[in-house]
Amino acid sequence: MAIEAPKKPQEDLAPAAAFSDAERAAIYRVIHARRDVRDEFLPDDVPREVLLRILDAAHHAPSVGFMQPWNFIIIRDVEKRRAASEAFRRACEAEEQALEPERRSLYRSLKLQGIMKAPLNICVTCDRARFGATGLGRSQQPNTDILSTACAVQNLWLAARAEGVGVGWVSILREADLHQIFNIPSEIAIVAYLCVGYVGKAYTSPELEVKRWASRLPLENLIFEESWGGLAASTNPP
Repeated sequence: MAIEAPKKPQEDLAPAAAFSDAERAAIYRVIHARRDVRDEFLPDDVPREVLLRILDAAHHAPSVGFMQPWNFIIIRDVEKRRAASEAFRRACEAEEQALEPERRSLYRSLKLQGIMKAPLNICVTCDRARFGATGLGRSQQPNTDILSTACAVQNLWLAARAEGVGVGWVSILREADLHQIFNIPSEIAIVAYLCVGYVGKAYTSPELEVKRWASRLPLENLIFEESWGGLAASTNPP
C-alpha cells in the first residue's frame, strides 16, 4: 500500500486589522497589571480547564523556526515542592553572601518565593534538540530556543493574569537541583520555575519597587535610534 504524503496545510489568511479600542485596552491592562506574586497565594486549586487555557496560551508563543522547544512540568506533590523549597533556601543563602553587606538585611526581609504557599508549581523547560542541533534560524543565534521558551513563559503569565491567577518566577534555584528533584534529563534546559495560584490581592506596583529594592527605569533612557547610544529624538526630551 502506498503511503500518502502529508497534506499541505491550507493557506489561511485573514485581514490583519487592529483590534477594537476595548480589546486593545484589555491587553494593555493585563500587561500593566501583571505582577510577580510571592506571598499572596490562596489555597484554592486552579481548575484543569483554566490551567489548560493558560498552557495553551503559552504553547501559542512565537518560536524561532517554529521549534516549540518547551515542556511544562505540573507539580502539585507536597514532597516535591518541599524539596524545591529547600533547594531555594540553600541557593538563597549563597546569593545573600554575594550581595553587598549593606543590602543583605533588606534582602532577608523580602519574600522571594511562594513554592509551598502556591497550590501549583510549573517548571518550564527547553528541549534544545527538539528539531535537530540547529534548526531554522538557530545556526547564527543558537540561544533562540531559550528565548523562544521565555516567550512562552510571558504568554503563560499574561494569560494567567487575565484569568485572575497569580504567577511568581523563582529564579534563585540551581538547575542541578531541579534536574535531580524532577528527573529532568541533563540535556534539557530549565528556563523557569513558576509558582501558580489564585490570589486575593496583588500589588498595584511591582513589589520590589514598593520595598525599594529597585525602581522602573525611564523608557526614554532605554530607546536608541539607528545605533547604540543614539537617543531617539521622537521619544527623548531635548
